[in-house]
Order: sequence, then C-alpha cells, then structure tokens
Amino acid sequence: MVFGRLAHVVTAISLVLGFGGSVSSQSDDFAQADLLLKQGQLERALDRVNAYLNGRPKDARGRFLKGIILTEQKKPGEAIKVFTELTFDYPELPEPYNNLAVVYAARGEYDKARSALETAIRVHPSYAAAHENLGDIYAQMAGQAYDKAAKLDRNNKTAPLKLNLVRELFSKSGVR
Repeated sequence: MVFGRLAHVVTAISLVLGFGGSVSSQSDDFAQADLLLKQGQLERALDRVNAYLNGRPKDARGRFLKGIILTEQKKPGEAIKVFTELTFDYPELPEPYNNLAVVYAARGEYDKARSALETAIRVHPSYAAAHENLGDIYAQMAGQAYDKAAKLDRNNKTAPLKLNLVRELFSKSGVR
C-alpha cells in the first residue's frame, strides 16, 4: 500500500540544523547518493550514503536520506529503525516522524502512523504534508470501521455507502 507523501526534504533538514551551503559542497558521497536515488539506482545510492555516514554516523541529512532509500527499496523494518532513531536524536525535526508514519501506514499500522503524524504536527504545526497524511490515516481508519460495521450488521444500509465513499476518495486521489 502506498500512502501519503514521503518527505524528500534533505535540504530543509540541513537548514533547520544549520548545515549551510549546498549539498554537493558538503560531500561527494552525499550528493552522489541523492542523485542515484533520484535516478532510481537504489543499491548504489545506499552504498554511497553508507560511505557518507561512515565518517559522520550521527549526520541527520545522511541518515534521513538512508531512510528514504530503504523505504524506496521496500525495506520497511530498516527504514523504521532509521527514522525512529532520527526522532530520538533530532526530536525537533518533523520530517522523520512524517516518513515514519508513511512506512507504518504502508504496513497497515494506522495507530502508529497517526501517533507519528500527531508528533510531527506538534513539532511543526504548519507542516502541510503531515496534516494531509493524517487526514489520509483517519480516512483509512474510517474505512476499516465502516467495513467492520457492514460485516457485523448485514442490515446496515449506511455503512456500505460510507465505505464506498472512502474507497472512491482514495481511488480518485491515487492513494491506495
């Protein structure tokens, strides 16, 4: 299940943490990892970001990029570990919470996703992606509740209608 939007905001993290300058002037390995990710060369991107992190194991930008790469590689357990560790080390950043929520949602773990998004919003109340993703989580949870209600009470006429509305919402938005 693809859900919400992953935040590809390594530059924003750099600005929040005070890493001025361009990404490419910071490190060839980092810049190449970012480029390889954009080109869809995920294994090579992961190798480059790991090389970058060898000398900077606590670097937020590199770790965040690694989490994105792992997510794109469909390695949710590893991505969750990276994003969770980032939330402990940099609790002021909303992006790791948002990306953590996207991974949880893709696994159908909506309560965990909701909690992560609520934290992202507490950290940064004007973070639009987290608000949108939270709306998607609530809609998915509503769909699950309507589905259960319809199955428990076959005479219920409104639950199936509401479930169809939720399904239609996601089919039109491209989010499954």
